[in-house]
Amino acid sequence: MNLAAQFETWLPRIETEMIDVVETCFSPMPAELRTMLLYHLGFADAQGAPARISAGKRIRPMLVLLGCQAAGGDPMHALPAAAAVELMHNFSLIHDDIEDGDELRRGRPTLWKVWGIAQAINSGDAMFAMSHLALLRCSLRGVDPVRVVRAMGVFGRTNVHLTAGQHLDIGFETRSDVSGAEYGIMIEGKTAALIRASLEIGAILGGGNDAQIAALGEFGRCLGLSFQLQDDVLGIWGDPQQTGKAGSDLIHRKKTLPTIFAAEQDPIVRDEYMRALSVSEADAAILRERITIAGGRAHTEAAAEAAYRNGQNALNAAGSSPAVALLEELARSLLGRST
Repeated sequence: MNLAAQFETWLPRIETEMIDVVETCFSPMPAELRTMLLYHLGFADAQGAPARISAGKRIRPMLVLLGCQAAGGDPMHALPAAAAVELMHNFSLIHDDIEDGDELRRGRPTLWKVWGIAQAINSGDAMFAMSHLALLRCSLRGVDPVRVVRAMGVFGRTNVHLTAGQHLDIGFETRSDVSGAEYGIMIEGKTAALIRASLEIGAILGGGNDAQIAALGEFGRCLGLSFQLQDDVLGIWGDPQQTGKAGSDLIHRKKTLPTIFAAEQDPIVRDEYMRALSVSEADAAILRERITIAGGRAHTEAAAEAAYRNGQNALNAAGSSPAVALLEELARSLLGRST
C-alpha cells in the first residue's frame, strides 16, 4: 500500500475514532460545547450541522499508525492513540489561537472569535482531557497494559514540552534579542515534541524494542524541526490563500528563524522589526525583501534540509520495512511543501 492509499484508508478511521471520543466520553454533553469541539476539528459548522471542513493534513495521527507498523504492530491497535495525538494537537491550537490573537485558522474564524475567549479556553480544556481518555482506549484493543502506561508517560511528558515551548514563544514577543539557539529550543517543544511522540507512541504500542522506539522518535524529532522551519518560510513567503493564514508572520511580528537570522545580519531588520511596535502591510513587503537579501530565507531552508537529512539517518537505524519506506516518502513530501 503506497502513502496515498495509507491516508485514504486510515484517515476516515482516525476521524471516526475522534468523533466517537467526543460523542461518548461524557454524557449528556451540552449541545453548544459539542458544536464547539466538532467545529474546531472540522466536523461541523458554527450551528452544529455536520460539515466536512479541511482541518489540516492529520500528519501526526498517521505517524502514530506508521510508527506502529514500522515496529511490527497492527495499526488498528494504535488507532485510539492516533486520535489522542490529533486531539492533543488541536487542544494546543485552540489555546495558541487565543494567546496569539489569531482570528482565522484554515480559512475559518477561530473558536474564540466565534464563541469568545472564556468558552474557547474551556473547550480546549475539554479536548485536552479527551485526548487522554482516547489513549486509554488502546487497552480495549488488546494492547499490553504495560505498553499503554509507557505510552501515557510519553504523552504526558510531551504535554509539558508543548506548553514549555508555547511559554518561550509568548516570551519572545516582548524581546528583541532572541537568538537562533533559543529559537531552536522553543520549536523543539512547541512543534517537534508532538511529532516525536507520535512515532514513539506508535512504536511502543506496536511492540517495538527500545532501539526501534528511540530511532523512530529521533526521526520524528528531526521531522518536526524540518516541518516547523518550512512553516517559518511559508509564514513569510507563502500564499495566504494556500496556507489559510490571514497575513504573514511579519504582520504578526513573529520571531521565526528567518527574521532572527536576518536581524543578526542587518541592523535595519533588527531595529525596524525586532524592536517595532507594529508592522504594516507596506512595512512587511519591504522587510520581506530585506530578510531575503540578508539570507534569512536561504538559511532557514538550509536548516530545514539539514534536519531532514538527520531524520533520514535516524530512520535508517529503525530497520527496513514497507512502513519505514512510507515514513521516508512522507518526510520527502513535506520538504518544499506550499501549505
